[in-house]
Amino acid sequence: MRLAVLCDVHGNAPALRAVLADPAFAGADAVVVGGDVVTGPMPGETLDLLAALDRPVRWVRGNADREAVEAFDRGDVDAAAHSGDPAARAGAFTAAAITRAQRDLLASFEATVSLDGSLFCHGSPRGADEIITALTRSQRLAPMLDAVSERLVVCGHTHHQFDLRCGERRVANAGSVGMPYEGRAGAFWLMVDDGEPQPRRTEYDVGAAAAAIRATGFPDAEDLIESSLLEPVAAEEAARVFEGLATSAG
Repeated sequence: MRLAVLCDVHGNAPALRAVLADPAFAGADAVVVGGDVVTGPMPGETLDLLAALDRPVRWVRGNADREAVEAFDRGDVDAAAHSGDPAARAGAFTAAAITRAQRDLLASFEATVSLDGSLFCHGSPRGADEIITALTRSQRLAPMLDAVSERLVVCGHTHHQFDLRCGERRVANAGSVGMPYEGRAGAFWLMVDDGEPQPRRTEYDVGAAAAAIRATGFPDAEDLIESSLLEPVAAEEAARVFEGLATSAG
């Protein structure tokens, strides 16, 4: 079975459209959406593109998906929109832009998905907020995999592709479709072919995407455009920052 894994789209509909039009994507038998789908400039459009796919789709809940549902349910989007927290502003924008039906779809996402011998999660098998990076050592990674029977674990959350070994387990990050930290532009995703992870990158017109994102009124649009479209943060820097957050918190 060939599984296309799309993580961290973050409401970047132009990037998602490019992946869906990629000839490599056309060969997928099914799709796993690995979380953090809508929080970004074009949330409803992004979710609708994925919901309309002509093949089976499994949905993994990311931390931003959970927060978007919580913001929708609280209904305090006006207050959050003026928050000093960029994540709160993004969540408020997203909550105000989605419908009740879209909220309900987000709320139905699964914590993890086991499919064709692989386990798919957002942060780690233990939780959507847990951090795994290219720099994560086995002593920190191994406890996250204790309850996992599958040999391959595919995650997202830290927006850079990697492939780690931990004992008999393999952990691959699919990268980010819409907000990559790879040091170069593009939409990054993963194909899992008969249990073998194959990193993919799809080129698209990031200049046109930047203009479309600006037109949405998304808060902090320039930061998003600069750090992940026009001058993407390098994978090494992203790994170092995220790993620092993880180890300081632990």
